[in-house]
Amino acid sequence: MLSDHPVFPILLSTDMAASRSFYRDTLGLEIMSEDDERIVFRCGGGTQLAITRSTVGTADTQTQMAWRVPDVRAALADLRARGVRIEEYDAPDPVTVDGIADMGHSWAAWFIDPSRNVLSVVQPKG
Repeated sequence: MLSDHPVFPILLSTDMAASRSFYRDTLGLEIMSEDDERIVFRCGGGTQLAITRSTVGTADTQTQMAWRVPDVRAALADLRARGVRIEEYDAPDPVTVDGIADMGHSWAAWFIDPSRNVLSVVQPKG
């Protein structure tokens, strides 16, 4: 049954105003709904991203969410133009060159939101 239904990520925010500004003003996502505890943003293909208030945030340093993009280099150019800092990693993490890692099956790059959620853009190969 669940395989027939869309999913949407829910990320934690320790500062809702900073999250609203980052996702709306910096990334350019449209707010669909908002209250004191949650902001829902419109994303591509009818998908949504929810940001919820948290007192502790996340302690995870792994990727929490990724956007599948047709051109990772173009996505990075756009993000950098918006003032987003792209992360650079060395071994043992996936090694990045100009922010991009060859993951074998895809090209990937990462950036971090104001609540320390690790976000990614991914371009599948082939």
